[in-house]
Parts: sequence; structure tokens; C-alpha cells
Amino acid sequence: MKLSQWARLVLEPRGQAPARHHRALLAVLAGKGDRVLVSMPPGSAKSTYASVIFPAWVLLRRPTVRIIAACHTEGLATHFGRQVRALVAEHGGEVAGARLARDERAAARFATEAGGGYFGVGVRGPLAGRRADLIVIDDPIKSWAEAESAVSREALWDWFRADLTTRLAPHGRIVLVMTRWHEDDLAGRVLAGGDEPWRRLVLPALAGPDDPLRREEGAPLWPAAESRSALLRRRTVLGPRAWSALYQQAPRSDAEALFQVGRIGVFEEAPPCRPVVRAWDLAATASGEARDPDWTAGVKLGRGEGGVVVVLDVVRLRAGPGAVADAIVQTAKLDGHEVAVGLPQDPGQAGKQQVAFLTGRLAGFRVLAGPETGAKLTRAGPAAALVAAGEIAVVRGGWNRLFLDELREFPGGRKDDQVDALSRALAMLAESPARRLAVAFIGR
Repeated sequence: MKLSQWARLVLEPRGQAPARHHRALLAVLAGKGDRVLVSMPPGSAKSTYASVIFPAWVLLRRPTVRIIAACHTEGLATHFGRQVRALVAEHGGEVAGARLARDERAAARFATEAGGGYFGVGVRGPLAGRRADLIVIDDPIKSWAEAESAVSREALWDWFRADLTTRLAPHGRIVLVMTRWHEDDLAGRVLAGGDEPWRRLVLPALAGPDDPLRREEGAPLWPAAESRSALLRRRTVLGPRAWSALYQQAPRSDAEALFQVGRIGVFEEAPPCRPVVRAWDLAATASGEARDPDWTAGVKLGRGEGGVVVVLDVVRLRAGPGAVADAIVQTAKLDGHEVAVGLPQDPGQAGKQQVAFLTGRLAGFRVLAGPETGAKLTRAGPAAALVAAGEIAVVRGGWNRLFLDELREFPGGRKDDQVDALSRALAMLAESPARRLAVAFIGR
């Protein structure tokens, strides 16, 4: 029996039938390719087909297949597993070897008489001793907060690579069905890896150009469930970033709206600048204390002819407190005594002691220290406004790519050390009189 026929058999007693986008999903699930990625909006019934109908169909056709089915929580895995088990129990007597093994009673973890079976697990759950011919991953992210957390994204990626995929038998198949949340979510990671070709089906809530279903542009995905007007109201409530990710399956960073990096020009050589400052952002986590520790970053700005503000250099390092202090002092000596040095002061006695120590090491230099005020986005606003005005350029240099990448990804990226240092440096520079400010990022 074809998967589409099986889906109708399961759904007809419920008074349901596959919609147009469900038929497209069934086709890709039943098709070729050992790596399949489907991204669809919430509420599009993808789990009914990918996590219930599809695994049951696989077991009834080939009772020897071993399936691992993963989703964001253990409770949801049990919910889906119970439904798969019920379908196999109901129809397994019609297929040799497809009956449930007599000693299997768990709702989400059972075996067939032929030696195949189903193992449901929550993300980051234990998998030791398990093997799979098919892995089905359904919505591995449970919330916006989890998607925004770099730590959570990294933990999911580590579990996927080191735990889940190592359970896959040779020539096994992975099916990933999810709503997109973030550029760096699991779908983004597997696509960015480039090591394996993934067969993709991307179904946005409102059709765009070259729609896989050949809908007219702007047509809703499932009109019977949510009309175009309802989706447009939802878009207004969600805002552009959440709408683009969750409903259009095109996650993007706020940075594209905040820092319009495409408007940044390029200098081949640094123009004369006066005055010049260098501001530092000090790492909150020292190297070795975390899996992905913060960076210490120092951004050097100067005002050029016509009031243009130039980022003359960026220093970036991961090191312990002593090495960081040495780097700040050495950089100040290279910059010269005419360059003011800006240091952030963390709240509390420890922050005061740190600044006092660094200031002592910088004897003879003009040091401006003070606490960070306002949210990161607020502090980055002046620099972003200058970028939007097209008044930013970079002079080609080795640090350009990492610096501009951080601007592009901010605030959704993994790091913001250079952005914070830029914000402080621009604030320092703005304290000197000028008719206008612009920023040019120089060096590489």
C-alpha cells in the first residue's frame, strides 16, 4: 500500500483527508533520499503525518526496520509513540512479522515479532545500546527562548551529531521535519554543514515566488485551517523576525534590520583621523571556563576629514586575565599616547578592582572607564543608524570578515563582543565636538 493510500485509510474514520500540502509531505517522505528535510509552519499538521502515519506505515511494510523517533520532549515522544503503537497493533496482524512482540508494553518503545521496532525519545535523551535504520526528528525545538539560546542550540547540535546520528545503521535514513526558528537551528546547521545532500521541502504559510505547491504568490498554505487574512493578522502580532522564521520558514537575524551591512563601503587605505579612541569589551568568561568562551575585543575609532568616523583596527583575543591586561597595554603602546582608552566597569567591587588594576598598568595614557548603560540593542543604535545612512565603510584588512559577520548576526549571533566595543568607542568619539558623525570600518 502506498503511503498516500495508508494516510487516507487512517484518516477517513476521523473524517479527515490529506490537504494539498499534506500530499506533498507524504510524497517526499515516501520518496528517495536518505536525508530529508521538511520545514513547515506550526499548526500545519506535519506531526500527524511525519510522526504517526509515516512510522506506522514503515513498520507495517517492513517489520524488521528499527526506528528512533525524536522530538523536543519525552512527553511528546510518548504521545506520538502511543499512536504509532495503536496503528501497528490494529493492522499488524495482516502482515507477517508485524505483530507486536508479546513482552512489549511501553507506549513509545516497542518491538515487532520480526525484530524491528520503535523507540521514542526526547531531545538529548539516552540512546545507548540503540540502533536505527530510520531516524525521524520532529520539531526538536520547543520554544523561542530555547531557539535564541546559543547554549541550547549547541547542545542540540552535539546530541544530534554525537548521540543520535551515531545510532544510525549503514545506509540508514534521517527525516527531519520542523518549524524553523533561527538561522542557526538544527535545520540551519545540517544545511550549512554541506557534507551530505538533503532533499528539501519548504512550505511557507504564504506562498512566495517559485512555490513548491505552485500556489499564487501570497496564497495561504492551508486555507481551511487558516485564511490569508488570519495569517496577515498573525504576522502583525508576531513581528517580522518571528513571522519570517516560524511561518515563512526563512529565519533571519535582527541584525539585517539593525545593521544593514550591505551599505558599508570599503577603503583601501586609512584616511587621516583626529581624534582617535580605542574601546574595549572584556570577556565575561575566561578562556577554558566555558565550551565557547567570550572574546575580549578592542575597537579603534577615529574621525576623518568631513567628520567621518573610522574604525581603524580591531583586536580580538581569548586569554586569561593576565594575558588580556598585557594585550591591552601592548595595544595602547602601539596606538600611541594620543589615543584614549575606554574600559567597561562591571558593577560591584570586583569591577572596580579590575578597572583600577588596568588603569594602573596604563599609566601615562588617557583612560575613560564607566559602566555600560542601557540594553545592548539601545547602545548599538547610533552605530546602526550610521550604517543605515550609508556613512560606514571598511578599509580592507584581516579582521573585516569576522567583524562584519558579527554586525550582520547581531543580536541573534553567538557573540557580540566587537559590537559592544564599537558602541563604547562611538560613544567616546561622540563626546568630542563634530558637525556630523559617520563610521568607516578600516583594516583587515
